Amino acid sequence: MATQRPCPTRVGGERRGRRAHAAPALGAALVALLVAAAAAADAPAPAAETLEPLAPGVYVRRGVLEDWGAANGGRVANLGLVVGSRCAAVIDSGGTPGDGRAFRAAVERASPVPVCYVINTHAHPDHVLGNEAFEGGAQPPQFVGHARLPAALQKRGPFYLNALRRDFRGPDAEARIVPPTLIVEQRLELDLGERKLRLDAWPTAHTDADLTVLDEASGTLFLGDLLFVGHTPVVDGKLKGWLAALQQMRGWQVATAVPGHGAPQREWPGALDAEQGYLTRLQADTRRAIKDGWTLSKAVERIGPDRPDWKLLDVFHKRNVTAAYAELEWDD
Repeated sequence: MATQRPCPTRVGGERRGRRAHAAPALGAALVALLVAAAAAADAPAPAAETLEPLAPGVYVRRGVLEDWGAANGGRVANLGLVVGSRCAAVIDSGGTPGDGRAFRAAVERASPVPVCYVINTHAHPDHVLGNEAFEGGAQPPQFVGHARLPAALQKRGPFYLNALRRDFRGPDAEARIVPPTLIVEQRLELDLGERKLRLDAWPTAHTDADLTVLDEASGTLFLGDLLFVGHTPVVDGKLKGWLAALQQMRGWQVATAVPGHGAPQREWPGALDAEQGYLTRLQADTRRAIKDGWTLSKAVERIGPDRPDWKLLDVFHKRNVTAAYAELEWDD
């Protein structure tokens, strides 16, 4: 395990032909779905952010349970702040530059210590497009991410920026992709001063670049989008890998789980149950459909969710079936 010292800054078909049908450009499709519900209207002026305390020195900025778009200013992801004696770390930065600036202002109101790390839990736009708000200063913060995050941002970044230009207005219509300057291959420990964060890089799960952040002092675990609460999970990586990650985390000691979307949870590992149930059923139903010779289009049409109360089912569930079918089609 490596330990990083802080660098302070004050800125904040039919079966025989299924493969051809079951391998769409899922990354591009995800971006299209993410912006489908966005109205081409001016983004609202950001209000002063409120950070919710979870434990001494640990805060969350809750996002709204909506699709990423101009109507909400891209303010849909949960963002975190952990404060040590010498510096602080933020976990994810927001869905637009303006979202990032509002979050940075809230961080500076909450803590006098400088921000030394900006940690991105994965590459999706609602979690990374606020990065530039934390750049600059005499000693800029280190931007931290999974070892595969640079490639993911390079591949997907142009789609994100095009979506901003198409659907947002004003300053939020333009952004820059800020890649990590510090990568996590497997596990990395960050020292904030009398407070350590443990970062774990996961095999492909929700995406191919998922990172979790555990504040050892408080037992607060920031899962990024490895956990959704009240929001339909989004399969953009590997269903089997995601289920394996959730199962592994069940053995951890966690006091508070912070999902990428939805309310923080105090029950552990019960916080994982609903999502794990959805993904397990999706896997079983998709395997059964393939075994029965269903085409992709038939599977997408007929495989239903087990949680009709979740937000954004109409946006993401059918896409999840498509992703699961592509992954499991030739599964042994």
